[in-house]
Parts: sequence; C-alpha cells; structure tokens
Amino acid sequence: MALHLTQAAAERIVKFLQKDSESVGFRVNVVKTGCSGWGYEVEIAHQISDDEVVFQDKGVDLIVSQEALELIDGTEIDFEQQGINHVFVYHNPKATGECGCGESFTVN
Repeated sequence: MALHLTQAAAERIVKFLQKDSESVGFRVNVVKTGCSGWGYEVEIAHQISDDEVVFQDKGVDLIVSQEALELIDGTEIDFEQQGINHVFVYHNPKATGECGCGESFTVN
C-alpha cells in the first residue's frame, strides 16, 4: 500500500518544501510516546536512508522507514483547522485506539 494525502495536506506540505531548496521530500515517522504507545513525527527530509521507502501522492514525495510503515501503511494525512490551530490529522486504519488527548495511538 502507501500513505495518502488529502488536497489540503498536500498543499500545506508543498508550501513547506518550497521554502527549503535542499529538501528531498516529507518524512513521516512514528516514535514511542504518550499513553497509547506511538506518536507521529514529521519533518522535511534532506536525505533518504537505505531503509526508507518513498511514496508519491499529489506531487509530494513521502518518505517512510520500513519499520514505521508496518504501523502506518494505508494512513491518510489531512490538514485541518481546529479552533485557532492548524494541524495534520492522521487517519490510520491500523490504529486500534488513541489516547484521550489524541497525541498517541495503539496498534495491536
């Protein structure tokens, strides 16, 4: 499978990437954190490691490690306004639960 972007997420990521002439894509990762176990971590990537896979969606190169892909394969990334904040929102079909604050998720 792969990761997918909504149009809003793609447009936001493209704005970030255009500001960094050395970028090679947008890295999506997971880290152990929070009360549910895993949290999303994103950054502008400047290189691609041998253990990473690159997916392209809506003109954006999404870079994911093989390890993280096992937990987030099939995830749709959206960009939404929540009150006065703008945030990336993850719709992960592999997530079996989330903590109350929404900062971390569980995969069984």
